Amino acid sequence: MSAQQIIEHIVLFKIKADTDQSKIDTMIERLNDLISLDSVLHISATPLLPTRFSFVHFTHILHSRHSSKENLADYTDHPSHVSVLKESVNPICMDIMIVDWVFDGFNQPIKLQPGSAIRATFLKLKEGNSGKKEKILGALGGIKERISYIDQTTCGENFSPARAKGYSIALIFVFPGVSELDRSYSDWKQAHTNRVKKERVRDLSDGFLIVDFVVPHSL
Repeated sequence: MSAQQIIEHIVLFKIKADTDQSKIDTMIERLNDLISLDSVLHISATPLLPTRFSFVHFTHILHSRHSSKENLADYTDHPSHVSVLKESVNPICMDIMIVDWVFDGFNQPIKLQPGSAIRATFLKLKEGNSGKKEKILGALGGIKERISYIDQTTCGENFSPARAKGYSIALIFVFPGVSELDRSYSDWKQAHTNRVKKERVRDLSDGFLIVDFVVPHSL
C-alpha cells in the first residue's frame, strides 16, 4: 500500500443527562450514515468507553478520515451533514469539542475494522512552547515502538483551534480489539511515562485528555 496523506477529524460530544436513549441512537445512526458521502473515507460515531487515565467530561465521539482538508470542508458543509447537526446533534448536546490534524506517510488501511479499539490523546501546551511541537509529537508517536500490538498510530498538530478547548496536539492508537486495549493500560502507562520523562514532555504540556472507544459493528 502506497503512503498517502490523511486528515483525522474527531468530535467529542457531551449529551444532556436527561436525553431519551432513542434520540441518542438516532444521532449515532445518522452520523454513521454519512459514510455515504464521497468526501468521507471512514467514519464511526459511538459512545466512549470508561478510561482509567483521566476524568472525561464527554460521553460520545465521532471519528472520520478524509483525503484532504478540502474534502473535510466538503463533508462539513454538505447538506446531509448540516441536517444531522441541526436535527439530531445540537438539540441533545450540551458541549462539543473538535480536533483535526494532518498525517503524512500513512500506509495502513484507512477504513478501520468494526471492533477495533481506539485510544485518542489530546495535549495542551504551556504558553511559549509552541516551537517544541515536533519534539512532543515524536515522543508520543514513539510509544508504538514499545507496544507491538498497536495496529496504527497517527499524530499531528490541530488545525481547527476554534472549538478545540486549547488542545493543540492529537494522536490516536488503534488496537485490534478491546482485549488488546485492556492489556495496554499497564504497558501504555509505562511506555508513556518513559517517553514523557526522556523528552521532558510533561514540562512542556499543560494537561492531557485521553478517551477510548470501539468502532461499532453496525458499520
